[in-house]
Order: sequence, then C-alpha cells, then structure tokens
Amino acid sequence: MPSGVPSAHASALVAMPPSDPAVLSAFWFAGDRESAPNVEIAASQFNRSSQSWTQPQMVVNRHVAASMLGTGIRRLGNPIAWLDPRGRLHLFVVATGLGGWSASRILHLEQSSPLGGQDLQFRPVGVIPLSWLWNVSYLVRTAPLPLADGGMVLPAYFEFRIKTPVALRFDQNGSFVGMTRISHRTFALQPALLSLAPNHWLALMRDHGDNGKIRASESWDSGATWNDGKDLSLPNPDAGIATLSVGDIHLLAYNPSSENRYALTLANSKSGTDWSTIVELERDHMTGQEYSYPSMAWADNSLWVSYTDRRKSITWRRFDWSPGAAKP
Repeated sequence: MPSGVPSAHASALVAMPPSDPAVLSAFWFAGDRESAPNVEIAASQFNRSSQSWTQPQMVVNRHVAASMLGTGIRRLGNPIAWLDPRGRLHLFVVATGLGGWSASRILHLEQSSPLGGQDLQFRPVGVIPLSWLWNVSYLVRTAPLPLADGGMVLPAYFEFRIKTPVALRFDQNGSFVGMTRISHRTFALQPALLSLAPNHWLALMRDHGDNGKIRASESWDSGATWNDGKDLSLPNPDAGIATLSVGDIHLLAYNPSSENRYALTLANSKSGTDWSTIVELERDHMTGQEYSYPSMAWADNSLWVSYTDRRKSITWRRFDWSPGAAKP
C-alpha cells in the first residue's frame, strides 16, 4: 500500500512482455474508503531482477485527469489494464461526476511514460462514448479478452436501475470499435470472459438477483451475438469474479457462498461448465472479513492472483503450476 493510505479495493493484474524489467503490473484504487474524495489509482510492478514489488505509486488523480479532460470527476474506481501490441499500457477507470456509481463513465487512459520504466504515468484519452443518457452509467471491472488481430474485447456493464452486461471491442491501437449486449437479463453484471474455442466464447457474470448463482451467456460467433445459457451451479453472493484461460484449462476465482464474501476459491474447468476447486485462497467466517474482487494473470510460467484483503490492502499470490497438474 502507499504510505498512510488506509483502504484499497479492486485490483487488476496485467502480464508484461518478457523483455520488460517488470514481470507484471498491478493497479487498484486506494484512499480513505471507497468513493472517498481522495481516492486515486495506485500501481506497483513486480521487478524481474529483484523478484519484489516496487514501491506503490499513485498514477491517476481525479483533479489532474479532470483538468486535462476539461470535465469534472468526483470519484475514481475499478481500474482495468490492457497491454497493446506496442507494449504500451492502457487503463480503463470508472469515473463519476454528479451522483454515485450508477452515474459513472468509463475513462480511457494511455501510458505516457517511456516503455520499460518504473515511473508509470498516464494521459487521459477520453470518455468512451457509450450512452445517449449523458454518456453515464457504464462501468468496468474484469479483464479484457485479447484477440488474434491485436485488439481486445473489454467486458463492461450498465447499471442505472437495471443491470446490463456488454462487450466493448477495441482495435490494436486502442480505438473503440463497437458494443454488443451480452445478456438480456436485468440483474447480471461484471461479466468475465473466456474463449473456449476461437468462435465459442463464454461470459460468466455476477448475480444481483435472488438466485445466488454465477450467471452465464454464450457466443458462437466470436462475440458478435450472445445468448443466455445455463447458469453455473456455483454460488455467488452478488460479488465480482475473475476468469483466465491457460492453454485449454480455464480458471475461475470466486466467493463460494450465496451469502457473503468471507471465503475466496480458485477453480478450474475444461468445458467452462463443470468446475472443480483447486485451492482455497481465503476462508475467515469467524471474524466476518471480506476477501473479494479477484484478478488473475499468467506470467513467467506462473499463475498470479490478487484480491481485496478486508478492504485494507491488496493480497497477491504466485503459484508455480503446470496446467496439467491437479493442484498448484
């Protein structure tokens, strides 16, 4: 954590190129509490030579970003990172003006500091144009799905009164191309994407309804159209999840309860439908603590997982694991 900062939430990991001094970069939002005026986007990198994290630094300040954009920003949250084919980092951050999270916009920032340096700096590119309603009520939370052409698909969601998961497509330069609705349900949000085959994609979603399960939608045409599928048997306490594919093995980090966030589990699957627990990341029912909002990355032949630890800091774990093995 940055010195003197008491609260943290919503980390995001991104693997760096093998030639980079850093194995991977981590981003999260930190301040007095969620939605506090002093919340900024923090970052740290795992140094390849020292095998340790760099001192955390604040890389996005709402006042600086607002002055560069010429528009007001009241809150920041939920950073998501993407590394483009040039090796340049992009950040997608939830930013609010008036109102709460339901009045959010997705702010796109691009790395402005030299590649390979540890002093990360970002410049605002702009707000992604998504809504006719003052361009508000769209948020991000989960990792993008890389595409063979160098572009990517960024999962996002609309949450003004109803919840609507969507997929945002970007080209290899980071330019916004278009948006597709993932589900017709009005209570599914924060979609996490998996590519089961080149044309067969799966979206797993947080459940804001009464069912308490992880929701699912499928695409058979590389995300052009989506259909609601059979929900997973896994529980969901209205909490964020994370997905990652390593070869033909698919990974899911989630809270294994329909009621609370006191435990966090890592599971794997080959089909995307049937999931098996491979390791329990956290369990603390006695004190009622929260472990939530996981993120995953594959770097240096290791699986990396990060998550919110009691809203006080970000915990990270590194697993030396062969995807063919039963457990890391």
